[in-house]
Amino acid sequence: MDRTSQRLLKEDREHGDVMFPLAAYWIDLPAGAHVLDTHWHEEAEFFLLLEGEILFQVDSDYFTLRPGEAVFIESGDIHAAHALTETPCRFCALVFHPDLLASAQYDTIQQSVILPLQEKRQSFPRHLTPSVPWQAELLLHLNRMMNAYAQQRPGFEAFMKGTLLIMLSQIAPPGRSVNHSPSEGADNTKADRLKKIIVYIQDNYQEPIRTRDLSGLIPMSEGQFCRFFKSMTRKTPVDYINSYRVRQAAALLKQGDRKISDIAMDVGFDNVSYFIKVFRKVMNCSPSEFRKDASPFAGQNQLYP
Repeated sequence: MDRTSQRLLKEDREHGDVMFPLAAYWIDLPAGAHVLDTHWHEEAEFFLLLEGEILFQVDSDYFTLRPGEAVFIESGDIHAAHALTETPCRFCALVFHPDLLASAQYDTIQQSVILPLQEKRQSFPRHLTPSVPWQAELLLHLNRMMNAYAQQRPGFEAFMKGTLLIMLSQIAPPGRSVNHSPSEGADNTKADRLKKIIVYIQDNYQEPIRTRDLSGLIPMSEGQFCRFFKSMTRKTPVDYINSYRVRQAAALLKQGDRKISDIAMDVGFDNVSYFIKVFRKVMNCSPSEFRKDASPFAGQNQLYP
């Protein structure tokens, strides 16, 4: 297996293409399903919640997200989402590379709008809510973009780019934009440490991974590391590794008819019964049920992130 192409947490997949680095995704999850694993990517993202109630994480910040609200995620931000209620969850995500907005030459727009966004000096608030009138306008634009992307009529690319520029103009007035650029002496240690652990898991998930191996990377004592990891991901290291392995297995199950036992071994489980138990816990169905598409969201869940 090409490990690089299988990474789900540090995304190497391309959203859109070189000519138009933007893509939109719609996800429907049944009640009780896990929403979004901890991951990050180089692109920026708008995450719009349509149904359900979730706890959203960006780096070490947490906030409750309700239907009609959105999150703006900067390039490189660690983020995750956790269901707060036993109800179905629906959301859409617009993922784009900030370079999409760049001017052909260095002009006033590049200087005053695009560069500040790329450098995170003048950015969207993380949490957008319709209770704030000017943020309600941003949410309206976001909904229009999602509709335009779904229809993909001729010229929709210009509409998407133009609307993003309009949205940037709407955060230009004083007090609207947010400065997320690292300040001098800022402590980014927590996020950097977590990224180091995630990359190690991605590169070694097919082999046995011990807690002391992970704690030694930072370094921390095992106890201190377990507390740190759970505070950042809301999962124990073992649960997190198992979840990552299951999602790798899910991708393999959709690719062909290989034996479930062989797939279990390939992704790092040395006991098939345990693999099936963990798979059911993570995916709300057995591996064989997943392969048969018994769950309507099983295929969709692999499209995003």
